[in-house]
Amino acid sequence: MLTVERDFEREYGKLQQLEEQTKKLQKDMKKSTDADLAMSKAAVKISSDLLSNPLCEQDAAFLGVVTAFDTAMRRMDSFNQEKVNQIQKTVIEPLKKFGSVFPSLNMAVKRREQTLQEYRRLQAKVEKYEEKERSGPGLAKLHQAREELRPVRADFEAKNQQLLQEMPKFYSSRSDYFTPSFEALLRAQVVFYSEMRSIFGDLTAQIGRAALSDELRERENEGRLGELRALSIVGDD
Repeated sequence: MLTVERDFEREYGKLQQLEEQTKKLQKDMKKSTDADLAMSKAAVKISSDLLSNPLCEQDAAFLGVVTAFDTAMRRMDSFNQEKVNQIQKTVIEPLKKFGSVFPSLNMAVKRREQTLQEYRRLQAKVEKYEEKERSGPGLAKLHQAREELRPVRADFEAKNQQLLQEMPKFYSSRSDYFTPSFEALLRAQVVFYSEMRSIFGDLTAQIGRAALSDELRERENEGRLGELRALSIVGDD
């Protein structure tokens, strides 16, 4: 019995760990896609706010840059939505369906445990009568206890054997089940970032102006901020 329980606990322990990992991965994937959508929606909101900024009315060149930026952000958001939809369909939904199997498995384990407890109870009863003097009444009770034990033992052994056969098969199936999903996840990410390279490449070409170094940009900003501070309306009282 100790060997039987050790083998069972080993196989069931693997499945319990797999269940936890599946739940965690599903939760993390949902967080990731929600964050992706929030990021692209926020980018569109920023570009939209910039377009309505009075600066765009005063500077045609700046309006052109912001319009190009807004177009890029909306393209990014569109591709991001496609990517998230693809991940939902090919990764999150399969994870959810895989996870839905575990309640039935856990219920089968629970039924085995209930049968095991009854088996142990009746086995202890048989052992108690076996230790007593085997008189007429005692032999009758021993015989009755053995008869009660026989179907319960057979039921437990059947449940135990079925689980010991099927749990390893279920565990080993995880690779074949999840490999297509993970491949789809990688493809979705590759397609998305390839599109982002194209979108931001186009945006860079439209902006045209060479990027300033951090030092030069900081120097320009400080110079313009100094000009603003020189105005009487922002001077110290």
